[in-house]
Amino acid sequence: MEIRQLVTFQKVATLLSFTRAAEELSYAQSSVTTQIRGLESSLGTELFDRLGGRIRLTPAGEKLLEYAEQILELAEAARADVAGGDGPAGTLTVGTMESITSYRMPPLLEFFHHRYPKVQLSLRPSLCAETCHALRQGTFDIGFLMEQETRHQGLETVVLAPEPLVLVSSPRHPLAARGTLSLEDLRATSVLTTEAGCAYRDLFEEELRGAETVSFLEFGTIEAIKRGVISGLGIALLPLVTVAAEVDKGELTALPWDVPFAVYTQLAWRSGRRLSRELKLFIDQAVRLMQEEQPLAASV
Repeated sequence: MEIRQLVTFQKVATLLSFTRAAEELSYAQSSVTTQIRGLESSLGTELFDRLGGRIRLTPAGEKLLEYAEQILELAEAARADVAGGDGPAGTLTVGTMESITSYRMPPLLEFFHHRYPKVQLSLRPSLCAETCHALRQGTFDIGFLMEQETRHQGLETVVLAPEPLVLVSSPRHPLAARGTLSLEDLRATSVLTTEAGCAYRDLFEEELRGAETVSFLEFGTIEAIKRGVISGLGIALLPLVTVAAEVDKGELTALPWDVPFAVYTQLAWRSGRRLSRELKLFIDQAVRLMQEEQPLAASV
C-alpha cells in the first residue's frame, strides 16, 4: 500500500469517477485503474462496486477512506514539519459564494497573498447545500455558508456573524415612497433574485408564497441584480454589505420592510478531520478578520 495509491484512491472515492479522478490527477485513466487494482490486490478485497457506468464504495472501501485521509493528512504534516522554515504552503480548496468572495473575503485574501504567498487559495463558487456536500465528501477543504441554520450534520462550523438583509429598490420605484409595506405590496411587484438554492432567496420566496402573481426574475449575479433594480425592473432582497455603497450614493433605496428571518455567515469544515496548520491558520484569520469587519456594514 503506497502513498500514491492512497492519493488516487481518495480522489476516486470522493468523486466516484475514475475518469474525473484521472483528469484532476493528470493521469491516464488506465493508470488510475491500475493503481486501484494494485491497492485492492494488496489488501485482498474490492474497494469499489462497479455498477455499469457507475461506481460506489464497498464497506471495505468506506473503512479505507477514513484511514487514507488520516494517513495523507499525517504525511502532509510530516512533509511540512520536515521542510521546516519555509512556512505554511500548499493549496486550500475553499467553497464560497459571490457575496462573501466580493464583500467579505478581500482582507483575508490580501492577508494570505502578502503574509503567506505559498498558500494557494482555490476559490470554488458554490451554493450552500453544494458546499456542505463537497465538505463531507472531502472535495473542499473549507467552505463559507450563509444560512439560517448554524448546525450541519457531519460538519464543524463557526458563526462569523449575523448577515443583515435589506429589501431595496430604485428611488423611482413606486414602493420607495411608501411609509410601510405589506406582503401584498411585495407580491404585487417584480422581484429580482439569485438562483434557487440560495438560502435567503428561498426564505423570501417562502414568505411570499400564497400568491401566484409574484413575478421572480432570476439573475446570475448580485451585480446583475443591482443593475436591474437600479434600472427599475423590480425589488430585491440582498445582504446589506452588497448594497451599502449604492444606498449611500442614492442609487438604491432601502425599503421599509423588516425582514422576518435571519441568516448567518459561517465557516465550515468536515467533522473529525485533522486540521493542517494551513487550515488552522485560515480558520483563525477568517474569524479574526471577518468578525472585525462585520460591524462596518451594519447601518445604512
